[in-house]
Amino acid sequence: MPSVSTPAKPDLRIVLCSPRGFCAGVVRAIDTVERALAIYGAPVYVRHEIVHNRYVVDSLKTKGAIFVEELAEIPDNTNAPVVFSAHGVPKSVPADARARNFFSLDATCPLVTKVHREAAIHFKRGREILLIGHSHHPEVVGTLGQLPTGAVTLIETADDAKTFAPKDPDNLAFVTQTTLSIDDTAEIVALLKERFPNINGPHKEDICYATTNRQLAVKKVAPVVDALIVVGAPNSSNSQRLREVAEREGCKIAILAQRASDLDWSRFEGISSLGITAGASAPEVIVEEIMGAFAERYELHVETVSAAEENEFFPLPRSLRPDAA
Repeated sequence: MPSVSTPAKPDLRIVLCSPRGFCAGVVRAIDTVERALAIYGAPVYVRHEIVHNRYVVDSLKTKGAIFVEELAEIPDNTNAPVVFSAHGVPKSVPADARARNFFSLDATCPLVTKVHREAAIHFKRGREILLIGHSHHPEVVGTLGQLPTGAVTLIETADDAKTFAPKDPDNLAFVTQTTLSIDDTAEIVALLKERFPNINGPHKEDICYATTNRQLAVKKVAPVVDALIVVGAPNSSNSQRLREVAEREGCKIAILAQRASDLDWSRFEGISSLGITAGASAPEVIVEEIMGAFAERYELHVETVSAAEENEFFPLPRSLRPDAA
C-alpha cells in the first residue's frame, strides 16, 4: 500500500525582538508576592493585578494570592501580608492600610516611585505640575494620588498640550507615566517646551528603560516582517504601545495576544516572516507557547534582533530580604 506523504510545511522566518518580556520592576513585583507566600504562607492579599498579565495573576492565585481591587475587600482581622502592585498607589492606600493595622509590602516599581518623588519635589517648590499619561491607568491614578486634588493636571494628547492654560507659564513642571510611547511623548513634550520654554522636566526621561528598549527593538523588526505579535494583555499600557509602534513603523498586521489560543490564524495566511515581542509584564513561557503553535503549522527559521542589553536588578522590599533582621 503506497505511503501517504504529509505535505511539507511552509517556511516561516521568525524574528524575535530583544529585549522582550519581563523587566526588573515586574520581576521584583512577582518575586515580592512569591517570597511573601514562602515566608508567611497563604493567603497573601494583592491590591490590583500585581502586573497586567492574566497568566501571571492566575499562577499566583494557584499559589495562594488573593487579588482585590480595594483594601475594603480585605477582612479587618487578617495577619496576612497585603502587597501593593507594581503600578504604584495613591498615598491614601498605605494610610488606610496603616489605619487598619495591615502588614503591607510595597511592590511599586522603583522607576514609578522616582516619578512620585519628582512630582513631590515640584509641588514643594510651588510649581504647577503636568502629568503626561493615560487617565484611569493605575500608574496615573497612583501618581495623581501623591499630591492634593488639583495639584496635577493630566495631559493625555498633543491637543491637551496645545490647549492647556497654566496659572503661571513660568512656574510649570512635567512628569510622565513610565510606559508611554517614546514618540507620542516626545511630541507632547516638544509642544509644551515650545509653549512654555521655562517648564521644568525630569533630568532623565521618565519613560522607563524597559519600555524604551522594547519599543526600539520593535522599530527595528516591524519594517522587515509581514506580521508582528505582541504577547501581552489588553490592559497593559506598555504592550499596547508596542503594537502601536509596530503599526506606525509600517507593519500591516500587528496583533496583541495573551495566549496562543487567542490567535486568529486567518490573519497569518500567506505570510513568510513574523516578528514576536512581549510586553514587560508578559512571561517568556507564552512566547514559547506561541512559537510552538506556529511550529505545528510552519517550518520555523528563528533569528533574534537586539536593540539593547539589559542587566537591571531591583532588590525586594527590605522586610522580605534574607538579610533583613
